[in-house]
Amino acid sequence: MNSTSEASEPEVKVTPVKTPDAIKPKHKGSAQLFKNPVLERLSHTHIALPTSIFIITAFVSLYYGITRGFITGISAFGLFLLGWFMFTFVEYVMHRYLYHIPATSPGRIKFQYTMHGVHHEFPKDKTRLAMPPIVTVFVASLLFFIFRFTFGNAVFGILAGFVFGYALYLFVHYAIHVYAPPKNFLKVWWTHHAQHHYRQDEIAFGVSSTLWDHIIGTMPNKAK
Repeated sequence: MNSTSEASEPEVKVTPVKTPDAIKPKHKGSAQLFKNPVLERLSHTHIALPTSIFIITAFVSLYYGITRGFITGISAFGLFLLGWFMFTFVEYVMHRYLYHIPATSPGRIKFQYTMHGVHHEFPKDKTRLAMPPIVTVFVASLLFFIFRFTFGNAVFGILAGFVFGYALYLFVHYAIHVYAPPKNFLKVWWTHHAQHHYRQDEIAFGVSSTLWDHIIGTMPNKAK
């Protein structure tokens, strides 16, 4: 009786979903992320805009903090380095755990592709190597309020170092994907990031720095 009822049940077909692991790099073209033309246009930006916003934010933050007496010259330098160091860690954590979030559901797949998977599919699309200016301003403002609440007056030095690190990351990432690797010691940046894109995407999460890949143990396996 049971076998008859089981045989009468309709067969359920499961349609395979394309996960980020199945994405193959395309070195020409660009993906359409949004059907709305305004949102689609806003998802593209020239690298100079967000980079300039972060550099200006860093300069204004240091200048205001020092001239208003919130931080001194020596402490400003130390806080700047601390903020820069903090950014290298945030860069690593965001890249590893947010941008490469396990795509275990359709919602996660869409989120991961929109945030980062599109970059892995079109790594040479230089208009999507940075966030749009409106998002950059929002991020810089949000960082100020978070650091102000957490660090008090030290915010002016820490924020400057943090957003400078962000600007450096944007510049390095852009250079890696747009220009050929140089024939000097700077080539290590190109080689490191190429390992992440084309060999082992579960390692080499640092872009502007390989520090945390060394510390946490996600450096590329040379033998592999």
